[in-house]
Formats: sequence, structure tokens, C-alpha cells
Amino acid sequence: MLTIRATIIKELLELARDRAGLLVLLVMPMALVLIISLVQDNVMQATGEAPIRVLFVDIDRSFLGEAIARQLKNSGGIELVTQIMGTTVSEETAKKSVVKGDYQFSIIIPAGTGAAFKEKIRSRAKSTIIIKGKAASKALPSDGERQAGVTVYFDPAVQGTFRTAVINALRMVVLGIEFQEQAAALSVVFPVELEKAVSEMMRPLMGESSAPIPPPELNFSMDTAPVLRLTEESAINSRLLKRPTAAQQNVPAWALFGMFFIVVPLSGSLIRERQSGSLARLMTMPVSPVTILIGKICAYLFVCLVQFALMLLAGAYLLPLLGPSGLEIGPELVSIIPVVLAASLAASGYGLMVGTLAKTYEQASMFGAVSIVIAAALGGIMVPVYVMPRYMQELSNCSPLAWGLTAFQDILVRGGSLRTVLPEMSYLMLFFTVTVTISGLAMRNNRNL
Repeated sequence: MLTIRATIIKELLELARDRAGLLVLLVMPMALVLIISLVQDNVMQATGEAPIRVLFVDIDRSFLGEAIARQLKNSGGIELVTQIMGTTVSEETAKKSVVKGDYQFSIIIPAGTGAAFKEKIRSRAKSTIIIKGKAASKALPSDGERQAGVTVYFDPAVQGTFRTAVINALRMVVLGIEFQEQAAALSVVFPVELEKAVSEMMRPLMGESSAPIPPPELNFSMDTAPVLRLTEESAINSRLLKRPTAAQQNVPAWALFGMFFIVVPLSGSLIRERQSGSLARLMTMPVSPVTILIGKICAYLFVCLVQFALMLLAGAYLLPLLGPSGLEIGPELVSIIPVVLAASLAASGYGLMVGTLAKTYEQASMFGAVSIVIAAALGGIMVPVYVMPRYMQELSNCSPLAWGLTAFQDILVRGGSLRTVLPEMSYLMLFFTVTVTISGLAMRNNRNL
């Protein structure tokens, strides 16, 4: 026990002397959490929570532009910008602003669009009425109808899903206006066509001099509201379920990254001891390799817990000061602590394995850092796993960071409990057991040599 205590104190003293290493271990993950959360929160707002700012230029100045603008504003998903610095936006200005990247979209309604739209609707309404025994009239587009229309300019750098959201919103608005105008056009055209048809049918019976028989007064009113109600609900039936935030994704994700990044100082400590001869001197004493490994594991386990505590504090108190919503943790903290311990042990075991197997400090630092970055990328730390290709999703199951992140998300986002994350914790503890076993065998072989 005294040997383990001495090893823990020695490791902590070495870490305290290495101030640059402490900054990397403690400050770097906090900075990553703040930066990534700010960026991701802005992306989440741009893709669904905040209105998309779109330049709107109505050159036509007809009912159509007013109807499109009104319905887009009522939708709540798009904010129309008609002026820049107090000046009304022109078509040329809108194009330049989109090209420069100041705005991602601009909607242009050319002159004559409303009139061409009305003409086309009347023509279609007339061709819609089919009387038995008469051929249906076909609406032939004129040159003006072919040219008139709504144009959307977009920044080529905008992602496909973002662009599709704007186009679909505009398409739904235009479709609703078309339905309303077709109903209005039918209310005008249908009585006239009906009167003609009835008069032609009654003429053989009443004679050529008979007055036209007026049809009953008709009117069409088309409701464009959806018939089927679309309800959006979470797959987890829980009243306590909170809406996922950028903090809930990034705080546990980058905390895991920081934990596993201790592979660099931990493996470096072992290699320095081996190169300086202090490890060989320890091996000559009645000290087993297991005792040395336990001391190092306890020391770096403490470092990992401090890391995670600082990350929680940064997510809960510092992040809200910068704008995004912070991390809210209540009863979930009880279930999170065992996951943190399992992940810390897995990270410590991996650092010991790299340190005992690597021959030089350069090998350990390069391999350790690169392997953790790869494991983080595969594990969903940088990019969510569900957006990866299928084969990448399969590979992510092999990353210990994926196991830890899944456990954190099950508790923080999906409303799970400690029983829910037992499989992931088992994987982490198995990973820890395997790596420590390899480390112990490697140290024993070095001692025999």
C-alpha cells in the first residue's frame, strides 16, 4: 500500500512540474468544448431553430409577390430581407451579396410574373372543365408564360440539405397560392362554361330564339391548410426528456477526448523512467510491476476526474455566458459518475499499454496522439456516427470513445439509467483489463531481460 501511495505522489509531482502538459490536459479540452459548442450551436440554429435570412426582391410589385412574402413570413422558418443598410435591395445587389457569401439565398420575382401567373391560372381553369361530348381545351403557354417565374439564387458553398429546405418552403408557399387562385378562377369560369353547355343542350327543345338559362350562382373556396396533421414527437416517451443541445453533445464528447489524450503524458512518463534507469532501479527492489501500474492508474484516474469536473463546470457555467444554452445536469449525475470512472480507467490502461510497448518517446507521442484522433473521429466525437457511411458506422463500434459517448448520450439525451449503459461500461472495463494485462506482461518481460 505504501508503494502504491508513493507511486501516486511521484506521478502527481511529475505532472505538477510539467505546466505545459497540465495546460494540454486541462485547458485544451475546455477550449475545445467552448469553441465547438459555439460553432455547433450556431449551425443548429441555422438549420432549424432560427429563421434563415433570405434576400427578397419583388420587381413585379403584384399580388403574387405580396402573397409569397406574407406566407413565407408566416411560416416562421425564413426571414425576408428587403433592405441592406437602409437601401432597397435590387436584383444586381442581391446577386452580388450571394456571390460574396454575405447571404446564402435571394428570391427574385421578375416583372410580369403576376400577370403571366393569372393568365396561366385562367387558362388552366378553363381547360379543367370537361363537358361530356366536348373535347377538353388545352392550355397552350405563351412566350410570356415561359419566361415569367420566381428565381432563387443560392451560394454554391451552401450544403444540399440547407438549400433543399429553402426551396421546399418556397415551393409549398407557391403551391398554396396556386390552389387559391385556381379556386378563384374556377368560380369565374365554371358558371360561364356551364351556361354555355346548358344553353346548347336546351336549344333543340326550346328553339333558337330562347333566352339563355342562367345557372345557379356558384363559388369555389379552396382551403390550403393540411388535411393530415403531422406530429413531431421524440421516440422516448418521457415528460422529463430535455431537448438535446450542443452542450449535451460536446461536453461529454470532448471530455472523453481529453481523458484519452492522457496517453501522451502517461506513456511519456513510462518511457522517461525507462530511459533514465529509474524504472530499472525500481525493478531491482521487491516491487511488482502490478504495484507500479496501480499507482500510475490511480494518479491518472484522479487527473481524468479533475478533467471531467472542469468540463462540466465549463459547460454549465461558462458556456451560457457566451450565448448558447449550458449543460443542465440533475439526477443524471449519479448515473454519469460510474461511466466517467470506466472511461477514465480505459484511458489510463491505453496510456500504459502504449508506454510499455513503445521504444522511444517520439513513437509513443506520435502513435498515441494520432490513434486517439482516429478513435475520436470513428467514435462520433467530431462527426455524429449516424451521418457516416455504413462501413464507417460499423468501424465505430470498435472505438472505446464511441462506447463512452453512447453511454453519456443514453443518460443525458435519451433519458436512460445506469442499467441502460451497462453494455458500454462492460466494454470499457474489458478494454481496461486487456490493456493493463498487456502492459503488465510487457513490463515483466523487460524485467526479465
